[in-house]
Amino acid sequence: MLFRNQKGVALIMVLLAMALVVMLASGMTRQQNLRVFKAGHYLAQQQGYNIALGAEEFARRILVRDFGEDRENSLMVDSPDEFWAMNAAILPLDENGVAEVQIDDLGGRINLNDLVTTNGQVDTLTKDRLTRLFVALGITGLNVDALIDWIDSDDQTVSAYGAEDGQYLMADQPFRTANQPFVSITELRLIEGMTEEIYVALRPHVTAVPVSGIGINVNSATVPVLMSLHNELNEAQAQSIVAQREEERFEDLQDFLALSEFSGLGLKPAGLTLQTRFFEVVSRITYDNRVVNMVSTVFRNPEGEVRTVHRDTGQKNRITKEPFTFSEG
Repeated sequence: MLFRNQKGVALIMVLLAMALVVMLASGMTRQQNLRVFKAGHYLAQQQGYNIALGAEEFARRILVRDFGEDRENSLMVDSPDEFWAMNAAILPLDENGVAEVQIDDLGGRINLNDLVTTNGQVDTLTKDRLTRLFVALGITGLNVDALIDWIDSDDQTVSAYGAEDGQYLMADQPFRTANQPFVSITELRLIEGMTEEIYVALRPHVTAVPVSGIGINVNSATVPVLMSLHNELNEAQAQSIVAQREEERFEDLQDFLALSEFSGLGLKPAGLTLQTRFFEVVSRITYDNRVVNMVSTVFRNPEGEVRTVHRDTGQKNRITKEPFTFSEG
């Protein structure tokens, strides 16, 4: 009887050991499958990122070529009616994917970093334009002084409407002002008084680029940005300017300033231009059932050379223009 009990216990121990081996093997298989999945996911993401870099280079070459054509024609003008500005390029990769590339003109927006000059002084022209932009957009809960305080290097508010470290350190998650130029437009979300509604309204009309004093490209300025040029310019007049621009772009600043909408306003050419120096290259790579997004800010210098100054992989749904498919032929 004892021998039978011992045999029964031994059988149970064997079965238990076998079960443990099976469980261990199953766990190892799951872990291995997980590792393979993670490795495959990483490789696919990395490949998508590399393709996005290639798409960025494709856009940079288009901008270099555009500059060369403008110089050849002795007409240095950038406008929304140019091919690169009108369409999103569709680049078939192979049976596994496609690259979508869009170039956005940042020249028609107000550069937030122009608010404070390199010697720390407030630029009144930019401040006045941003103040009028806020009015044009119906923004009342945010003051331009809060943006100035975010950029300037001191810890003193420029007015009662500004915001320095004291306000931000009292937040639920305390932080300090940047005390330097905006690196990304998304920093606006941190500004005292900013709401998501204000951010969405403001974003299409402002930018944050690292070179100051470039000016606003009047050929690509939006209606609210045109309204920001003078406090007596209303929405109907700004829309009229855009309609005239769509019929024929401005190739001379004096033609722009001579418009009847500006009659008697004394508008000066300061801070206005016909060229764009900064662009956003928006790439969306769909490859092997995965999507990689990249938004690259590129700078085209006066010699026509184009370099990347910033990349962001956190933005989605930015491809908005009419698609144009490039074939291998």
